[in-house]
Amino acid sequence: MSKSTGNAPPFTYVPPPSAPPSYLEAVGGVKPVGPYTPVVAPATVGTNILTTVVPIGRTSTHMICPSCHAEIESTTRTEPGMIAYLSGFVIALLGCWLGCCLIPCCIDDCMDVHHTCPNCKAYLGRYRR
Repeated sequence: MSKSTGNAPPFTYVPPPSAPPSYLEAVGGVKPVGPYTPVVAPATVGTNILTTVVPIGRTSTHMICPSCHAEIESTTRTEPGMIAYLSGFVIALLGCWLGCCLIPCCIDDCMDVHHTCPNCKAYLGRYRR
């Protein structure tokens, strides 16, 4: 038998109120669009900074600029990559040196794509073919 103390009602568990959302959850932001690699940058004592590497591709990428910290859609610029130059060299070796060797430099699949920030013009990376 258990002892009861007076006429007090039995104790019922009440869970604590939930915590308010964090700043990023309340404001929103850019969620990673694909696999990402977390990178912990060296920081001062007691402070940890976590950054993510956003994969870039053929088209512009929605991301946060690591330089100006703005939410951006990257600006892209294409230029012939190593595959274009090697293909042109092979075509020239096969005897098509009067202009046909330049065709790979006009094909999109042979181009490298360079990404920059439209706000601060910082270089964000290159997608190689």
